Amino acid sequence: MKFLDEAKVYVRSGDGGRGCVSFRREKFIEFGGPNGGDGGRGGDVWVECVQGLNTLIDYRYQQHFKAKKGEHGMGSNCHGAKGDDVLLKVPEGTQIISEDGETLIADLTEVGQKVRLAKGGNGGFGNAYFTTSTNRAPKHANPGLEGQEMWIWLRLKLIADAGLVGLPNAGKSTFLASVTAAKPKIADYPFTTLHPGLGVVRSDQREFVLADIPGLIEGAHEGIGLGDKFLAHVERCRVLLHLVEGTSEHAGKAYKMVRGEIEAYGHGLADKPEIVALSKADALDPETLKKQRDRLKRAAKRTPLVLSSVSGQGVQEALRAIQAAIGTDVAEQEEASPAPAWQP
Repeated sequence: MKFLDEAKVYVRSGDGGRGCVSFRREKFIEFGGPNGGDGGRGGDVWVECVQGLNTLIDYRYQQHFKAKKGEHGMGSNCHGAKGDDVLLKVPEGTQIISEDGETLIADLTEVGQKVRLAKGGNGGFGNAYFTTSTNRAPKHANPGLEGQEMWIWLRLKLIADAGLVGLPNAGKSTFLASVTAAKPKIADYPFTTLHPGLGVVRSDQREFVLADIPGLIEGAHEGIGLGDKFLAHVERCRVLLHLVEGTSEHAGKAYKMVRGEIEAYGHGLADKPEIVALSKADALDPETLKKQRDRLKRAAKRTPLVLSSVSGQGVQEALRAIQAAIGTDVAEQEEASPAPAWQP
């Protein structure tokens, strides 16, 4: 199944039904009076976050969603039925944005969250509604109100505890495959990963979700390569694992280049906790390993981890560092928003 993380959709709620102009006509009843019923309300458009979805591919083939109109009122005080609603099902982490591409309407991060996008139009009143002491036979009724319509953007941002960033061919997919049951494509050429991937890490009797995104290259924020659009999928991560390829020409320059793209992207991504690791250590001799590690240490201003996803060297240390960063972030969030005081 193809991964799709953005879709433009048209939604329209149903129009309200017309009110009815009708009078009671029965034998032996001379002045029956008005008995026109009200029109039914139009259907609403809802969006719900559900389990079992991880892409917006359903909205690639259908972009228009219209709720049903309300039924018109009828005689004998028969009110029209309400129009059927329309429900759009989306995966966790979906944002609903207005047509301008900037205004956030809703952010669905938990299963079961539901939001009404467009309210159906109210049904019109029948002539029975307008009966007064001085107007015993009104001959008019209200038309139903029109529904609401709009174009919206659905944007999916994967929900993960930790995210992998780095240059293409830095070993991100190999690391994901070595610590989770995910099966990403792995090859010895750049841009093997074309779509984000998720995996669940089970280490030291704890679990967390790890996200892998396509590699960044210089100028990604300007659209070069695959661009930086996939960085949206690590916006929700609590910590970033920055993998720098040990077999690159200069580990320090590679690190600075990726950091520059992250800072140019913005959205608070540069402020997230970062763990720096030198990957593919098994392919380096001791002298080259020391040189690359020193370069990376000077560039990152911290001592990097050294790991090899193939041999397993340093992998557990990296996972424990991620777990420690996740735990610290959770503790800070709990302190920032303490539980409300008990009230009877």
